[in-house]
Parts: sequence; structure tokens; C-alpha cells
Amino acid sequence: MTHKGCEILNPEKFIKQIDEINDQIYLIIGKNEYWSQKFRKQFEKIIPDEEKTMNLGFFDLQENGLDEVINDANSIPFFGEKRLVIINNPGFLTSDKKSDENEQNISDFINYIDNPSLETVLLIFAPYEKLDARKKVVKKLKKKANIFDFNQMNESDIKKYVLNYIHQNNFKINSDDFDFLFNRLAGDLSSLMNELNKLFIYANEKIITKNAIEELVPKSLEQNVFNLVNYVLSDNTFKAIQLYKELLLQKYEPLQLNAILVSQFRLLLQVMILSNNGYSQGSLASVLKAHPYRIKLAMQTIKNLNIDYLRSGYLGLVEIEDQLKTGNRNPELLFEMYVIKLSDKKKKPV
Repeated sequence: MTHKGCEILNPEKFIKQIDEINDQIYLIIGKNEYWSQKFRKQFEKIIPDEEKTMNLGFFDLQENGLDEVINDANSIPFFGEKRLVIINNPGFLTSDKKSDENEQNISDFINYIDNPSLETVLLIFAPYEKLDARKKVVKKLKKKANIFDFNQMNESDIKKYVLNYIHQNNFKINSDDFDFLFNRLAGDLSSLMNELNKLFIYANEKIITKNAIEELVPKSLEQNVFNLVNYVLSDNTFKAIQLYKELLLQKYEPLQLNAILVSQFRLLLQVMILSNNGYSQGSLASVLKAHPYRIKLAMQTIKNLNIDYLRSGYLGLVEIEDQLKTGNRNPELLFEMYVIKLSDKKKKPV
């Protein structure tokens, strides 16, 4: 079985070990819908189907209180040997000040961690980039719980897993086409696994091709916005405006699109500033709390850009946001004027 306090980097191995549950507290850190679902289903197997109604508890701490969790965890299994208590969204483990858990509840929870019910398995899903390591409750969990950290999974881990899945199902895909699929879905494991099921059905002679990917796999919003930013920064005004209009036709709200664009430009600025100050690609992902794949793409994007140009792009989007919120201006016209002005600025000598 796993050791308390360790961070296990192989989710498949971790899931197989769930059959050997001998411990009481498990902490899953980070957001990964694909593996979260697999973990939950595997843990639920420790409770027989006929006992699930009585011995399986689920608490979302955005709706439930921590006191409810503690009471349920301390309850004796009803006509069974084990209880499984699942917690989601434990905001009190982060530095988020929105969490309204009181000190007494947290103190009681710490006491429970020290003296857990031997008949209860407590499974905590903390879908965050980072926990607040200064907090006593976090320190206690890291010492007492079995931990898996999704945030430790990098681009290479995800690619390796997906390629193994493809090959285990006796399908083939060349490296260029695989990269195309990976980029199209912004490296999201859940989306990759879902789309592969469609591609398996469509594949001729069990070969997944770029044509099949283009036909069957829709671009993620993140990929569309990434393309949009690239069009803007490469002075491809026509394609930028065309893609922006297409996204509006797909019913994306102008404020939503602009917010994602602002976020992307902010990331580019942060990556440029920090990399100029000696930060490596790996340390950037940690400091900026961003997916390593986003950092990799950002570093590729900023290679031939200067900070004044990026700053202008960012401030122009902030201005659009203000105009969208305070006026009745046409979002298409605002974006067109923004792209043209930014392109003109790039052409002028510094």
C-alpha cells in the first residue's frame, strides 16, 4: 500500500492499490476530471451495492458544513463493515478567504485526522493548484493522509498515458497527428479520452489520421483563443477578425471571450517578465499556478515579441472590457478596431 504523506506519480498504480485499502484518509490534490472519476468509482467499490445508500456519504463543502462531514465520518457503518465519506471542494485547505468554515469546525477536523474512525474511509478531493501549506490542517493532512497530486502530472505523463491507451487498443497514430490531436484539445486528458472513443469507431484499418481528427474533434475554446491570440500577434488581421466572429456565432459571450483573451495576454506578460529574470519553464508553471502545457505554448509565443507591444495588447483588451460593461458598443467593431490599432503599433518603429 502507499505510504502516508507521499506524492504518488502513477495514477494507474495508485488505483490498483485501492483494492488493498487499509488506511482511513486519502487526499487527491488538483483538477483532473478523468482521473477523479476513476478514483471515485474505484473507492466506491469498497462499499457493496446494497449498502451504498446507508454507508456512502458525499459532501460538497460549497453546500455542506465540515461539521456534517465529521458527524458522518464518526458514524458506525449500518449493516456493513465500512463507511466511505467523500469530500469535494474543501476551500478551507487553501488561502481562499471565501471559505466560511469556522475555527471550531477546522479544529474538530484536525482532531478527526489524528483519531480517524477505523471503519470509515475519508476521501478528499481538493481540485486546486495549490493548498495553503502554512495551515495546520494542511500540514496535518500531508503527514497523515495518503496523497495523490494531479498537479505533479506534466505534459509528458499525459502524452505517455494517452499513447499507451491507443496502442493497448491496437490502434496507431503517427507522432505529428498525435501532436495535432493533443494541441487541438489543449492537452486536456478528459477531452482526449472522450474523443478517442469516437476516433476508434471512425478509424480505417485502426489508424487515426489528421483528417479524422479535423472532421470529428471540435477545437476546445482554449485552442480557439490560443489561435486567436496568435493571429493577433502575427498581424493576421483578417483571420483574427474572422475567428472572433465565428466564436460569437457559436454563442460565446463577448465578455467571456474578452476575459479569456485578457487572461492569455496577462500570462504572456508574466512569462516574459519572469523568464527574463531567470525563471525556468518548470518553475514558471509552479509560480504562476498554470498548466505546464500553457507555459510551454506561452514561451513559444513570446520569442519574437517585446514587452511594450504585449503591454499594449493587454491594455487594449482591458479597455474593450470597460466599453463592453459600460456601453452598447458593437463587440465586433471594438475587436476589429483593437486588432487594427495593435497591428499598426507593431509596424511603427520603436
